[in-house]
Amino acid sequence: MKAIDVSMPADMRTYMRTLGERARAASRRLARAETAAKNDALMATAAEIERRMEALINANRKDLDAGKAQGLDAAVLDRLTLNPARVKLMAEGLRQIAALPDPIGEITDLRYRPSGIQVGRMRVPLGVIGIIYESRPNVTADAAGLCLKSGNAAILRGGSEAIHSNRAIAECIHAGLAQARLPTDAVQVIETADRAAVGMLITMKEHVDVIVPRGGKSLIERVSNEATIPVIKHLHGICHVYIDDKADRAKAVKIAFNAKCQRYAVCNAMETLLVARAIAERILPPLAEMYQEQGVELRGCEATRRILPGINAATEEDWHTEYEAPILSIRVVDGLDEAIEHITKYGSQHTDAIVTEDITRARRFLREVDSSSVMVNTSTRFADGFEYGLGAEIGISTDKLHARGPVGLEGLTSQKFVVLGDGHVRS
Repeated sequence: MKAIDVSMPADMRTYMRTLGERARAASRRLARAETAAKNDALMATAAEIERRMEALINANRKDLDAGKAQGLDAAVLDRLTLNPARVKLMAEGLRQIAALPDPIGEITDLRYRPSGIQVGRMRVPLGVIGIIYESRPNVTADAAGLCLKSGNAAILRGGSEAIHSNRAIAECIHAGLAQARLPTDAVQVIETADRAAVGMLITMKEHVDVIVPRGGKSLIERVSNEATIPVIKHLHGICHVYIDDKADRAKAVKIAFNAKCQRYAVCNAMETLLVARAIAERILPPLAEMYQEQGVELRGCEATRRILPGINAATEEDWHTEYEAPILSIRVVDGLDEAIEHITKYGSQHTDAIVTEDITRARRFLREVDSSSVMVNTSTRFADGFEYGLGAEIGISTDKLHARGPVGLEGLTSQKFVVLGDGHVRS
């Protein structure tokens, strides 16, 4: 779609309203599209991405040059970078989405009622999904692919730092949609870097059904506070691992190390380690040695510092903090009850795990910890759509309504009741 001059507020309103109207019209066509057509579009888009690899990398170079001139830090520039391997991964991701079962139109729980009618539920698209994200241009392809397969139109607003990359990827998507004879308006990229576009997108109730913010806390907080449309999101990832006194020590060490050190700057990394007092003196010293070899800064409660005297003191703020860095807070607790109390008070309802060989305690933890993912004897790093068998995810939700946990294809759909009769009337 040709860029529109949006220097004046009136033009911005017209531009965004036009995007919304086109997306709504496209969503109706996409909702009735056959699975084969959607898969054809995904496969064609993957082929276009590979065919246009040089053009994508050239467009990305413009963003990188601008980012360096603006002083973006190395981590942001790394997330922004497209290279041949990452372009191929984008294409492969679309092929993987094409291979997933299509949830749309699936009818479940169809049962006869005493009146003779049959009542069931059919899975249907949400409609139009607005996705707001930062830095990573591959999200343009991933989000478009998931929305397309689930029968939803998408309005994508990437970060201004990736605008050239996102436009180039959008051209590949439009080419793939056209080859499959699906409306190109099914995926639209907002082509202005003006922040006012976000404010309009998250309040266009007549055109957009759901908003998905993917990015830093400031972005998600703004969207959550200002949106008049339902939002699928998680704000914090304060994840815990509790090592019970009935834990297998070898398992506990392996899990607690992986949950923190496999990757730091991810929402499902452990930020607080809870250890039962009866096992703390045996488990903490070997774990601390492993963490310190990796350069992880340890902060502990008073009981932890008696066992590990060289570490820093943990403050009240530490229990509330998502570090996304090589920093770990540690607390010694009396047992399962105190561990659950701590998670209830300080957790973000993202992902929490227990390490124990006691099945009764494991079941209590599963039942009483109110998080979107609750785990037994495994690393929190498994809280991921691909690892859960969803194929891909558009994000993680810690809300309790609609989608919760990793949001894949099914999370981008809803259900409606369907009723089958044969001339039945109510008496």
